[in-house]
Amino acid sequence: MIPHIEILAVFSPLVGALIAGLFGKQIGDKAANFVTCALMILAAGCSIALFQDVALGHAPRTIDLFTWINSGKLNVSWSLRFDQLAAVMAIVVNGVSCMVHIYSVGYMSHDKARARFTSYLSGFTFAMLTANNLVQLFFGWEGVGLMSYLLIGFWNEKESANRAAIKAFVMNRIGDFGLALGLMGIFFVFGSLNFDDIFAQAASYKDVVVTFLGYQFNAINLICALLFVGAMGKSAQLGLHTWLPDAMEGPTPVSALIHAATMVTAGVFMVARMSPLFEYAEPVREFITVMGALTAFVAATIALTQNDIKRVIAYSTMSQLGYMFFALGVSAYGAAIFHLFTHAFFKALLFLGAGSVIHAMGGEQDMRKMGGIWKLIPQTYILMWIGNLALIGAPFFAGYYSKDIILESSFAGGSQIDDFAFWLGIAAAFMTAFYSWRLLFMTFHGKPRADHHTMEHVHESPLVMMGPLYVLALGALFAGMAFHGYFVGEDKAAFWGKTLFILPGDDTVAKAEQDPQWVGLLPTIMGVCGIFVAFVLYILATGLPSKIASAFKPLYKLSLNKWYFDELYHYIGVVPAFFLGRKLWKVGDGKIIDGLGPNGVAATVAEAARGTSKLQTGYVYHYAFAMLVGVVVFITGYIYLMQK
Repeated sequence: MIPHIEILAVFSPLVGALIAGLFGKQIGDKAANFVTCALMILAAGCSIALFQDVALGHAPRTIDLFTWINSGKLNVSWSLRFDQLAAVMAIVVNGVSCMVHIYSVGYMSHDKARARFTSYLSGFTFAMLTANNLVQLFFGWEGVGLMSYLLIGFWNEKESANRAAIKAFVMNRIGDFGLALGLMGIFFVFGSLNFDDIFAQAASYKDVVVTFLGYQFNAINLICALLFVGAMGKSAQLGLHTWLPDAMEGPTPVSALIHAATMVTAGVFMVARMSPLFEYAEPVREFITVMGALTAFVAATIALTQNDIKRVIAYSTMSQLGYMFFALGVSAYGAAIFHLFTHAFFKALLFLGAGSVIHAMGGEQDMRKMGGIWKLIPQTYILMWIGNLALIGAPFFAGYYSKDIILESSFAGGSQIDDFAFWLGIAAAFMTAFYSWRLLFMTFHGKPRADHHTMEHVHESPLVMMGPLYVLALGALFAGMAFHGYFVGEDKAAFWGKTLFILPGDDTVAKAEQDPQWVGLLPTIMGVCGIFVAFVLYILATGLPSKIASAFKPLYKLSLNKWYFDELYHYIGVVPAFFLGRKLWKVGDGKIIDGLGPNGVAATVAEAARGTSKLQTGYVYHYAFAMLVGVVVFITGYIYLMQK
């Protein structure tokens, strides 16, 4: 093992970001691409070695780099924590980011700002990799928020990209406000922001009550609720999710990196990391279960009718995040992280595969303008099949092992809330299969719907783009099978060690072994049914979808317009904010402040000064006359007063 290989795994992306960002113009785009890709390959290789040593070898470690904050009771070091959970995240983040970097060399080859783009990608990766205490975690979350803003709005000549970047930034600030309050609450209760100190005291503080906004709350319940608000923003849970589909305005590699390995997984990671607190916050876990299930279901319903190939996959990401969160809610932390792990491979594969389609179609993203191209780009077609099969949990693909155990664990929970999550998850499984094959059939099959010029230029992507797809396809095929035993199987206790905390009796992954056989078969049956319905509607009877849309027009419009969340937020948030801003501008600033200030008292004084200045003519006889008038006035006044 190379000494301090952890430093190479974490800081290599930062070095690449600085070189490409600061010296990109001097060294050129090609050199910037080479440096960032080489350093990402180094980071990914180090992450694999760390995973073998730390996670599989059960040798967690922490490296203190320097004291960061030392003020009173607040003592925070900048350190690298590599336990099983961190090792899993490192291999996901660095592995997928490495593939995205290499893919970007081909996809962004015609862009004028390639060095800046790869700098942002590497900076994004670094921000996801550092978290040994809650201050570092918050720092990383803010870095991820900044980089997402820069990457989503990278093509800033597009007004839609600028709006999407601002939207992502604002929605995440709402979530991060909750996270910041949670951190303050933790420091107030535990007197520390270091993970080990907090976890050691969790059990002794489970019944502590605090006052917040004039009301009394159980301290751990309140803290966990605030932390989950932060997770909702980062991981696009229902209510704070509207930024996620709009993030498609960025280049496709950005979509793959955000949705597969980095930003959206941060909330899942944080809740799993804080499991020693969440285990004592049962009401909050129940709320997380409900929110996760609703997110999985609602996102799947929206994906049914979307026509932008990237937006379909984006809503799929939101739905899969819902699965991860209701797994966390039922204490199936290992299952949630397992699905995060496998999902990174097949979702990155689907996004980059969609990018290959867009590349072949000359930038077209509307599936209604595609069709009939599977023979022209057969490699991309096969890889999209693999990604879809992994996504729906087809037997022996990655999702089969990770998604199904989430559903089985929720059923094993036994409560009404757990059953609610299970059945919404089953419904989402059917819809996932339907919209995935709708995407496949509309994109690749049927008669070509693009113009003749576009069809003439349809071609397979270059090797620099296809190579990463093949690597990700291996993960989509074998990651579930290879690591099932470690994450949720017979070796899970040894694999996770003390990283994940579960109270006795709450281990729903273990309870899932007692589930009836039909529980394990039902997700696969739903997947087959979803594929069959999509085949009928988009291959056999292509006229049916429009008839169904007409027959169920309100439901169709609800799905097509994304449940009107954007319109709702526009009217309850944007319109009042603009109204208030306009009133403060026109009345408060214009009439009151400017009216009394620059246009009032100040204007009067200035006008008086201008009038008085006219008396200063510079002629001696004027001044003599003024003096004479003054003397006359003075003497007249004196005589008048003396007569009194």
